[in-house]
Amino acid sequence: MNIAQAQEILQHQFGYDSFRLHQQAAIEAVLAQKDCVVLMPTGGGKSLCYQIPALLLDGLTLVISPLIALMKDQVDALKANGIAAAFLNSSQTGQQQGEVFRAIRNHELKLLYVAPERLLQSGDQFIDYLKGINVSLFAIDEAHCISSWGHDFRPEYMQLGKLKLHFPNIPLIALTATADKLVRQDIIERLNVKDASLFVSSFNRPNIFYAVQPKRNHYAQLLKYLDQHKGDSGIIYCLSRKSVESLAADLRDEGFTALPYHAGLDKETRDQNQELFLKDEAKIIVATIAFGMGIDKSNVRFVVHCDLPKNIESYYQETGRAGRDGLQSEALLFFSWGDVAKLEDFARVEGNATQTEIMLKKLKIMGNFGDLKTCRRKFLLNYFSEETVTVCGHCDNCQTEFERFDGTIIAQKALSAVARTGQKFGLSYLVDFLRGSEAKTIREEHKQLKTYGVGADISRDNWFDYFKDLIGQGYLHQTEGQYPVIVLTETSEDVLRGKVRVELIKVKVKVEKKVSLVSDLEHPYLPDLLDSLRQLRMTLAKQENVPAYVIFSDATLVELATYLPLDTEEMQKISGVGDLKLQKYGAEFLRAINQYCTAHQLTSRIHLKLPKRAPKTRAKRDTAGNSTYSITLEMFQAGMSIAKIATIRGLSISTIEGHLVRYLPTGEILLEEIVSEDKIAVIEAALDQFGTGNGIGPIKEFLGEEISYGEIRAVLASR
Repeated sequence: MNIAQAQEILQHQFGYDSFRLHQQAAIEAVLAQKDCVVLMPTGGGKSLCYQIPALLLDGLTLVISPLIALMKDQVDALKANGIAAAFLNSSQTGQQQGEVFRAIRNHELKLLYVAPERLLQSGDQFIDYLKGINVSLFAIDEAHCISSWGHDFRPEYMQLGKLKLHFPNIPLIALTATADKLVRQDIIERLNVKDASLFVSSFNRPNIFYAVQPKRNHYAQLLKYLDQHKGDSGIIYCLSRKSVESLAADLRDEGFTALPYHAGLDKETRDQNQELFLKDEAKIIVATIAFGMGIDKSNVRFVVHCDLPKNIESYYQETGRAGRDGLQSEALLFFSWGDVAKLEDFARVEGNATQTEIMLKKLKIMGNFGDLKTCRRKFLLNYFSEETVTVCGHCDNCQTEFERFDGTIIAQKALSAVARTGQKFGLSYLVDFLRGSEAKTIREEHKQLKTYGVGADISRDNWFDYFKDLIGQGYLHQTEGQYPVIVLTETSEDVLRGKVRVELIKVKVKVEKKVSLVSDLEHPYLPDLLDSLRQLRMTLAKQENVPAYVIFSDATLVELATYLPLDTEEMQKISGVGDLKLQKYGAEFLRAINQYCTAHQLTSRIHLKLPKRAPKTRAKRDTAGNSTYSITLEMFQAGMSIAKIATIRGLSISTIEGHLVRYLPTGEILLEEIVSEDKIAVIEAALDQFGTGNGIGPIKEFLGEEISYGEIRAVLASR
């Protein structure tokens, strides 16, 4: 076997003209029966490093992959290239798995994908089975998962060290896109491949533009950003499932086809949302880190992090899902030192101080990246031990000239805070101390110091920026360890005595607004109406078991209590009222406003409101002039189910139900077409029993999950 045969396979089976990065070297090592570890950036073509040898070696290549969905995608892609491949995992029936084993016995397969858990199924039974067949190569994908020092440790990967013990003469190739020096060494040791060749390709993704923005009013910044990327496909990462759900809903209300993805969703929903994203039927996926590993979507144009990743490895891997096709793409991070503090608890590993220290150090480095004032690409490459002294010219810092100002007084305040509190406290404590925080964490004796509260005029985020700048310039030092503290340096004394002029990087000062519901409105709201609307919101929130702001924000309620919309068309002009919320809650809020206006002899003030911002790409009418409701009607009359219409249009099922309910009074749709007869009877009985004086929440709660709000509203509209 020689590399010429590999190049022929590359061209004819996979359609590429030449090898990239270290593909050729890795393939040559495997063909020479050597173990190897391959580090290659996302989109760099890692899989070819074992797929091509699999076709040249006489036997079966076993690929260990952590994700069932990825297995199917890769097997489908291989089959599309005429390569015999299969997978074994828990998603298959016994009959399907039996067919795979039959194909193995008949030597019909070249590649078999399995999950790591499979190796220990029924003890060593599967390993014993492998000893009875001709295995030519073991390939371990996402190999960083074996390291407890890595960012995505999976305990089931630990069992993979058995492979070299049971099969010492069969080559093993381990592949990953993200591993620092510590993780690389861990991979080699835990897999028992101490003599493995290490192939490290450049981590540079030159087509990705890296940018960081302060996490201040970041939702408004995000909307502005997305408006500039209409039609582009992108991923938005959030830390919590709750954030994912609420942001996806808010973006849909703003007219974006955004779907949620997190581990708390049922498998069917996750698979459907992922499929819609992969097919470009949904442009934006809002996700936790549960989404993405192994996602082979080439035209992702942007990746946004609304919350800080826990380490550089996660950030690099997640941003690497953009621009896999090599075209220009962007990575945007909304950064706050508050996120660093929030993540510290997540970084701690109970009962393992050493690992905790490493995780906290990784988090600190991630924070340093967010606060960086120099080339971001250089920082990333150096982190992965890829030395470079040149700046990229293709990140926000390389395209920004930072203005400095005389920050001597600010520096003296910061250094004084460190000195007077005894050089024993961390960054968050010092910032709170300077700002005069009343938090219980601030010691009583410190509240008596003259320095306490002298920095109240500077925002918390800006203080973090200034401290980091002072540390970077050597006027302060942050210790290492699990609980780093800020201490003075040799140059601190000269600053405190006024012998040194300190220049700090100018930051945009956050305007600390007093809490005022009318700060952005030209006209006064009606307080008693606002109270009434808040009570209604709370009632609805309890019925649906969601936080009140999920129904409508305070800002929306203030606008409602200011401009007094009296019908659907007027309510659409209120900020925060999108299609879904209008359908779901509009009628009840309009009823409350109308009753108030009637009682107080008031008329609508909507003419006083300036035009609402226009980010909505989902127009009320299409190019032919059809309304969104009539489009739904036509699709339904064409025989499509409500669920299918919702999927195609990127709307929720409840929204589609709301569209169709409009046509019940006109007779264009019959009630029986959207609600089954057995449900109609049950809903009718519940309506008679409870009435609608307290809304339909109690009725929904009584009827349970089998009957939707839309079905109840449909029966109600037909009475």
